[in-house]
Amino acid sequence: MAETSFKSGFVSIVGKPNVGKSSLMNRLMGENLSIITAKAQTTRHRIMGILNGENYQIVYSDTPGILEPKYSLHDAMMSYVKVSLEDADLILLVVALQDKYEPDLFARFQKIQTPILLIINKIDLVKGSQVEDKVTYWKEQLPTIKDIFTVSARTGQHVEGLLPKLLEYMPIHPPYFPKDEYTDRSERFFASEIIREKIFLNYEQEIPYSTEVSINSFKEEEDIIRISAMIYVERDSQKGIIIGKGASSIKKVGVEARKDMESFFGKKIFLETHVKVADNWRKQSFKLKQFGYME
Repeated sequence: MAETSFKSGFVSIVGKPNVGKSSLMNRLMGENLSIITAKAQTTRHRIMGILNGENYQIVYSDTPGILEPKYSLHDAMMSYVKVSLEDADLILLVVALQDKYEPDLFARFQKIQTPILLIINKIDLVKGSQVEDKVTYWKEQLPTIKDIFTVSARTGQHVEGLLPKLLEYMPIHPPYFPKDEYTDRSERFFASEIIREKIFLNYEQEIPYSTEVSINSFKEEEDIIRISAMIYVERDSQKGIIIGKGASSIKKVGVEARKDMESFFGKKIFLETHVKVADNWRKQSFKLKQFGYME
């Protein structure tokens, strides 16, 4: 294959919280790189998935859901969205089946010069002529978009049809990353994200949003990986909730996280977790830098 025919580019996956962006990214990659829960604002970082083919490399960016920042963590999250949009050769704007046009959110996409494909997700929930009606609706609301695709990231319906269309928009360019890489993130990062996913799944209300996970040590041996993780919360009362009566809650998180880590890393995992209070970490820039949210 001649070098001049190789295609490589960046695809930014954006949208409101809880529209299924992370599920779509995982489907496109065939790997569970982004954590998925039913709660909004699960994704906090920009996570790249690198899809390699014989004559192409697509670099997907899963970004935090677009929202109005309320504190420093939100500012950092929205900075990832901004950079992702600036880098992109193509933008996948994801909306859920039930979503409607919101000027404050969607008006910005009328001005972007980068080609945009609108992805209407969650069509597995469709009733009657909803799909056709929604396609017509969004064409009227966002006339500058290049095309509309209807998919179910949860079931995989129609997702396979996206790749040929994406390749149409990829420029002729050598690969940006080595062809044996599939993400820009470290193993430590994915270990922390797996733990954070289990916290989102096992706790209610404000607890998941007040929690951050840091990997203190990650030691890989021939047959086992030994991981020590620190779970940070904002208040002493939250520490008690995370641990639970007789440490039952934190043990459950650990068991579930270890099981997923063994599947993800393909090795036996020894996982120990600790809980520590970091007062109001979401609102303090120096703590956000410590947790890797700011340069």
